[in-house]
Amino acid sequence: MSMIRYCVQDSDEVRNVVNSLIKLNSKDLGEFRFGLNLRCYNFLLMALSRFNLIDDMIRVYNTMLNDDGIQPNIYTFNIMINGFCKLGNVDEARVYLGRILGAGLSPDSFTYSSFILGYCRNKDLDSAFKVFREMLRKMCKRNEVSYNYIIHGLCEEGRIDKGLHLLSKMEVDNCRPNVRTYTILISALCGASRGVEAMKLFDEMREKGCEPNAHTYTVLIDYLCKEHKLDEARKLFDEMSEKRLVRSVVTYNALIDGYCKQGKIEAGFQIYNLMKTNGCYPNVRTYNALICGLCKVNKVPVAMALLDKMAARKLTPSLITYNLLIKGQCKDGHIETAFRLLDLMKESEVQPDEWTYSTIIDSLCKAGRVQKARAIFDSLKENGVKANEVTFAALIDGYCKAGKNDYAHALFEMMLQEKCMPNSFVYNVLIDGLCREKKLNEALLLLKKMIVANVKPDICTYSIIINGILKDGSLDDAYRVLEQMHTAGYKPDACIYTSFIHAHCSRGNLEEAENWTKIMIEGGVLLDVVTYTVLIDGYGCLRSLTQAFNVLKQMMDADCEPSELTYSVLIKHILNEKRLISEEKGTGTVVHMYVSSSDVAYVWKVVDFETVIELLKNMTKHGCAPSICTYKTLIDGFCKRGRIKEAQWLVDYMKHGGIQPDEGIHNSIIKCNCMLGLYEEAFQLINNMVTMGELPHLESYTSIICGLCAKEDMNQAEAVFCSLLRCGYNNDEIAWKVLIDGLLKRGLVDSCSELVKVMENNNCHPKPHTYSMLIEGLLGCYPCDGLPDEDIETAVHNSRGPRSALFAAEDGGESDTTQVSQRSSRFRANVSVYIQSLDQEHCWFIAVNSVTIHRIRMSLSLVHADHAVVLVT
Repeated sequence: MSMIRYCVQDSDEVRNVVNSLIKLNSKDLGEFRFGLNLRCYNFLLMALSRFNLIDDMIRVYNTMLNDDGIQPNIYTFNIMINGFCKLGNVDEARVYLGRILGAGLSPDSFTYSSFILGYCRNKDLDSAFKVFREMLRKMCKRNEVSYNYIIHGLCEEGRIDKGLHLLSKMEVDNCRPNVRTYTILISALCGASRGVEAMKLFDEMREKGCEPNAHTYTVLIDYLCKEHKLDEARKLFDEMSEKRLVRSVVTYNALIDGYCKQGKIEAGFQIYNLMKTNGCYPNVRTYNALICGLCKVNKVPVAMALLDKMAARKLTPSLITYNLLIKGQCKDGHIETAFRLLDLMKESEVQPDEWTYSTIIDSLCKAGRVQKARAIFDSLKENGVKANEVTFAALIDGYCKAGKNDYAHALFEMMLQEKCMPNSFVYNVLIDGLCREKKLNEALLLLKKMIVANVKPDICTYSIIINGILKDGSLDDAYRVLEQMHTAGYKPDACIYTSFIHAHCSRGNLEEAENWTKIMIEGGVLLDVVTYTVLIDGYGCLRSLTQAFNVLKQMMDADCEPSELTYSVLIKHILNEKRLISEEKGTGTVVHMYVSSSDVAYVWKVVDFETVIELLKNMTKHGCAPSICTYKTLIDGFCKRGRIKEAQWLVDYMKHGGIQPDEGIHNSIIKCNCMLGLYEEAFQLINNMVTMGELPHLESYTSIICGLCAKEDMNQAEAVFCSLLRCGYNNDEIAWKVLIDGLLKRGLVDSCSELVKVMENNNCHPKPHTYSMLIEGLLGCYPCDGLPDEDIETAVHNSRGPRSALFAAEDGGESDTTQVSQRSSRFRANVSVYIQSLDQEHCWFIAVNSVTIHRIRMSLSLVHADHAVVLVT
C-alpha cells in the first residue's frame, strides 16, 4: 500500500505498480506468491480512478473476483461507480449499482453523489435532481459533496441563481458549505461578470469561518485583472502571502497577464521575477502573457528574447507564442522576420493556422504588396489551412486600399462559393472601399444586400457610411443614417462623433462642433486623441490659438496623450499666425510660408527651434505644462526628419527644466545619428544608455554596425556588436536583422563572417535554420561558376540533423584564373565560418543553378573531416 500511496502523482507509475502487484499475485508463483487482500485491491482501484484509467480498473476488478476468498464490499463498488460517473458513463455505473443490491448492500451518500456527478457531466440535471431528492426519500444524508456536484452542474448550465438558492438551503439540511462550495459559486459569478456578488460571497464565507483557499483567491484575482482592477487584484495576491497560501503558476499568470494587457510591463516582470524567487516555475502561458504585453508596447525584440529563456527552461513555444511574435514583427514593419518565424514554427512542428496567415496577408497588403499577399492566400490549401472570414477580409481590404475594387469583389464572390459566410467586418471593408472611391450609392446598395443576407450592420458599418457621406458634403444625409443607427439600437462611438465634429469644424462652425462634444460626453463617450486634435485644428483655423490651447489643456487633464499630429497642428497654426501678424504689420517680411492642414509632415522640415519653444511656453501659460511625453514626441518629430541639432537643443532645454530624457528619447537621438551617418556619436550614446541600465533598440545597433562595416572600421563594429550581444536580444533575430538583412544584403560578406565568429566566441548560437539562411545569403553574394570541377556524385550523404537546406544561387559570368582562384578561396573561407558552427553530425546541402556540379570539400582544421558542402543542380 505504501508503493501505491507514493505513486499517486503519475499515471504511468500507477500502471507499473498495478502490473507488478498483479504479477506478484499470480497463483503460478506458488509459495512465492505475494497475495493481495481486499484493502489492497481497493487502494489499487482508487489510484487508477484518480487518473480515469477505467480499462485498468475493470481488469483489476475482474482479477479480484477471480481471487479466492475475496468479495467486493461497498467501497469497491463505490470506487467503480465513481470511476464511470466521472467519465459520464452512467449506464455502466448502474451495472455496479445492481451488484450492490445483489450483494445485499445499501447505496450510501458516496454512491448517490457519484450518480449526481455522472448526470451533471452529461448535462442531465433533471436526472441529477431525481437522485438528489431520492437521497432524502431513502433517508440517506446529503453531504457537501452531493451539494457541490449539483451546484457545479447548475453553474455549468448558467443557472447560478438556482445554485445560490441551494447554498442557502444547505444549513437547513444540516450540511455546512465548504471552501469548494463557495469557490464553485464565486467562479461562476465571476464568469458571468457578476463580480460584486462574487466579492460579497467571498466576504460571507470568511465571516462564516470558511477560509478561502488558493483556488478561491486565484479565481478572484483572474476576474479582477480582466476587469482592469489591478490594485484590488494585487491586494488579494499579497493577502495570499500573508495567509501562507501557496500561489500557483495560474495565480501568477493571472496577475502577469493583467498587468501586461494594461501596458504595465515593468509590474508584469516584477511578478515574473517574484514567482521565480518563490520557486514557482513559469510555463508557456507565462511567457505568452509577457510576449503579448511587450508586443503591445512595441518592444518586439525584447519579446523575441523570451524565446531563448523558454528554450533554457525546455519549454516549447506554442501556436499562440508564434502568432503573437509574428503579429508584433508585422506591426513593426518587419515582414521578412515574420516569414522567418513562420519557417521556424514549421520546423518546430507547430502548424500555422488561419490567424497566422491572416496577420501576414494583412501586413503585406498594408505594405502595398498585394500580389505577394494573394500568392500566400492561394497557397493556404496546400498548407492544410482553410481561409476564414478574417483571412478573406484581410486580402479584400488590401485590394480595396490598393484601388482594386474589382479584385476585391471577385474575392468576395469566391468567399461565397466556398461557403465561407462573410461577417460584418468583410462587408465593412467592401463598403469602405466604395466610399473611398466616392461610390456612395453602391455602398448604400451593398448595405442593403448585407441586411438581406442576415448580416447585421455594426457600429463600424454606420461609422464608414456616415464618414463617407460627410466627406461628400451632405450633413442632412448623414443625420438620416445616424437616425437609422439609433433605430437599430446602436449608440454612436467616438469615431462617429468625431466625423460630425470634423464636418462642423471644416465649415468654421465651432459652436456646433462644441455642442457635439457636449452630446458626446452626455452620451458617456470619451473624446479621443483624434477628436481633440480636430477641435484644436478647428480653432487654429479661426486664429483662436487661446481656445486651441484650452482644448489641449482639457485633453491632457483627461489623461489623453497628444500625438505628433496634435503638436504638428499647433505648430502649424503658430507658424501661420506669425506670418499673418508679420503681413498685418506691413513689414514686408514673410516669416514663414503658409502651412495648410495637408502639409503637417512639412511642418517639421520648416519649423525653427524658437517656434517649438514658443509652443512649450504657451502650454505652460495655459496650464498644461510639457511632460516627458511632450518632449519625447517633439524630439521624435525632429529626429524623423534628420534634424539632430534641434533635437539635441530640445534635450538640453528639457534637462534645464528639470526633466531627464528617457529610453525612448535616447533611442530617437541614436536613430537620427545613424540616419545621418554619425555612427561614432550614436555608439557613444548607446554606451551611455547601457551604463544607465537602459536598452538600446536593435535597429539602432543594426544601423551603427552596418555603417561602421561599410566604412571598413571593423574594430569599432566588433565593439558595437559585442555590446549588442550583451543586451540579451534573441540570437536568431540578431543574425536575421544585423547579419542577413544588414550586412549580407549590402554585400558585406567578409564583415558578416567576422561577426559570426564573434557570436560563436561569445557563446551566442543561432538555430541551425538561421545558419542555413546565412549560407543562402553567402551564396547570393558569391557566384559559384568557376569553382573547381569534380566528378559528379551520384549519391549524397543524408542529413542526420535538421532537414537539408536547398538554396538557389545565380550563375556568375566568365572569370579569369586569378579571379576564380580568389573567389573560390574567399567562398571556402566564409562558408567554413558557418559550417564550423554546426553540429559535427550535420551535413548541409546547397543547390546552385549551374550547368556543372561542383563540390567543395571543407578540409580546414576547423571542420570535421567528414564534412562537405555538396553543390548539386
